[in-house]
Amino acid sequence: MLHNLAAARERLAQGSPALVWQRHLADTLTPVGAALALIEPGRGDFLLESVEGGEVRGRYSMLGIDPDLVLRAEGDTAEINRDWRRDRAAFAPIDGNGLDALRSVLGEIAMPTPEGLPPALALLVGYFGYETIALVEKLPRAQDDPLNLSDMIFTRPGLVLVFDALTDEVFVIAPIWPGEEAADALIGRASERIEEALRRLEQPRAASTREPSPELEELGENLALAPTVSPDDYARRVARAQDYIVAGDIFQVVLAQRFTAPFPLPAMALYRALRRINPSPFLYLLDLPEVGIVGSSPEILVRLRADSSGQPQVTVRPIAGTRPRGATPEADRAAERELLADPKERAEHLMLLDLGRNDVGRVAEAGSVEVTDSFMVERYSHVMHIVSNVTGTKAQGKDALDALFAGFPAGTVSGAPKIRACEIIAELEQEKRGPYAGGVGYFAPDGSFDSCIVLRTGLVKDGTLHVTAGAGIVADSDPASEQRECEAKSGALLAAAREAMRVACQPGFGQ
Repeated sequence: MLHNLAAARERLAQGSPALVWQRHLADTLTPVGAALALIEPGRGDFLLESVEGGEVRGRYSMLGIDPDLVLRAEGDTAEINRDWRRDRAAFAPIDGNGLDALRSVLGEIAMPTPEGLPPALALLVGYFGYETIALVEKLPRAQDDPLNLSDMIFTRPGLVLVFDALTDEVFVIAPIWPGEEAADALIGRASERIEEALRRLEQPRAASTREPSPELEELGENLALAPTVSPDDYARRVARAQDYIVAGDIFQVVLAQRFTAPFPLPAMALYRALRRINPSPFLYLLDLPEVGIVGSSPEILVRLRADSSGQPQVTVRPIAGTRPRGATPEADRAAERELLADPKERAEHLMLLDLGRNDVGRVAEAGSVEVTDSFMVERYSHVMHIVSNVTGTKAQGKDALDALFAGFPAGTVSGAPKIRACEIIAELEQEKRGPYAGGVGYFAPDGSFDSCIVLRTGLVKDGTLHVTAGAGIVADSDPASEQRECEAKSGALLAAAREAMRVACQPGFGQ
């Protein structure tokens, strides 16, 4: 049964967007199973999942397919393709920059969330690359761009499937945008999209036709991430950063490096492995036309969401301070004690916690900013981190983009003071970071927004896996230790790539 018909007709008659949906039992259907049936590689589809505390799956997962609109931006220019389904080359430049374009599209999708739908509903999904900070701050851009990716890409899905793990239901939701056609014609096409997706979900998934590949099996067994910067060069960058610290320019800066490995499989194969190996609060697959982005980030970038009283709350969750996981429970507890007792790690975390408070304070009502969690340790598959949580009530006149760029990029991936740290990053790293240290996120029609920092993320492009990881440099940093931290942080992606290749060599592997 199609829900919300009368309200949709009324809204469309007024020239406003609307939502219609079907609701079905989904106790035998998983988000990944649905994604395997519905995602088309490179189309702009997405899958968003969550695991809290490393072991409890989040209640809602979202799968978005068949976008009708794609927005992309580079530097100060932006363009939109409003005919994506028929002509993927039909991009048209627009006035203003990427943020202007994004605000315009956010205005188009704005509507109240109808009663009966889950609170999580992604109607615009994509990434902000690290370099989009230049849209709000005058900063130099690194000259090298080896991956040749847009600074920002967002897609507007034609269909969103929201899975509720508590009730074992799936909501198959079709947004409808007003146009010249009559409301009933627009609703009829939306209903057809829903029915077509349901038909595909009911079909048995075909077994893989992939032949066993000794070459792929051998590649996976011996796979290693190769740094694009030598350890000696990275050590020289650390030393130069420390010169800036001694000179008083900065207190801390995050220096990153990129690693690569051959990866001849689809982005979905990497995602399936990563979500098992490194479950995190933010699990995402963005199967974009330029690149497949696969991540398991532990850290909120910025969240804007109403609390139980209806007040819009801005949340950031600084993570700084890292140790590898112990091989035994006793070793793990010892690593936690060592981490919390390390004066360098505590000082770095406190500095970034203060920065998070300041960032939230820029868009929050006076007196509403508070630290709700402080110096907690969270564990993931390969590392553990010190984590704190900062919230504040959004001030009148501020929107989701104001909240985002008040704290962008996060201090945990840039440094402090932030702007000077970003200048030094551009000088020392020398190449664009791209999605790394930026954000992946979604906008909901009611004005809420959720995003994570792009960490523990692999970029699958042209048969190569790219992984970037960084370490926080302070006055007494040891270059060899910071090198090992970068390698440890990239370890989950390496393990996932190996696992994806192992599974691909097994009979019955489906993607």
